[in-house]
Amino acid sequence: MLSLSAPVVPHMPSDVVVIGRIGAPFGVRGWVRISSFTEPAHNILDYEPWLLEREGTWRSRHPVEAKLHKQGCVARFSDILDRDEAARLSGAHVAVARAQLPELSAGEYYWHDLEGLDVWNQDVRLGVVDHLIDTGANPVFVVRDVPGENSAAESGADTLIPFVDQFVVAVDIEAGRIYVNWVDWD
Repeated sequence: MLSLSAPVVPHMPSDVVVIGRIGAPFGVRGWVRISSFTEPAHNILDYEPWLLEREGTWRSRHPVEAKLHKQGCVARFSDILDRDEAARLSGAHVAVARAQLPELSAGEYYWHDLEGLDVWNQDVRLGVVDHLIDTGANPVFVVRDVPGENSAAESGADTLIPFVDQFVVAVDIEAGRIYVNWVDWD
């Protein structure tokens, strides 16, 4: 399962899903910290090869070592031998082929598949899912107003809708829509 903080990367191939990001160097021997967007975080270590993105270019990479460290993960690549080389990887997105992700049960969704879907409340379009927030209790859609035909967008303010059965009527990935039963209490 991917967490809510996984970013959408410009120019990302459609068959690739971001599962993490390389952070700062770890030590002096070429190790890097990994921010995982998987749930639980250590699941990132189950995927190979990793596809690393830097400045719009994707390269397949296999960490020669990767392990848990405190609340996160660290990894080392065969051609990265010191802290300066590791620093050049900082900020790279870590992705895998979509086909590597496990199949989900009916009614389950990868959060990255929900981003960009139109949100409809009866016959009124509220906007699109910009991203989701993990509140701990349940995910929350951040619906960005998109003025236009059949749109309720006027204020430019985002609408926050909990992703729970009480408010989410249906999700239709193929049609690109989420149907909600939502009353804005503003």
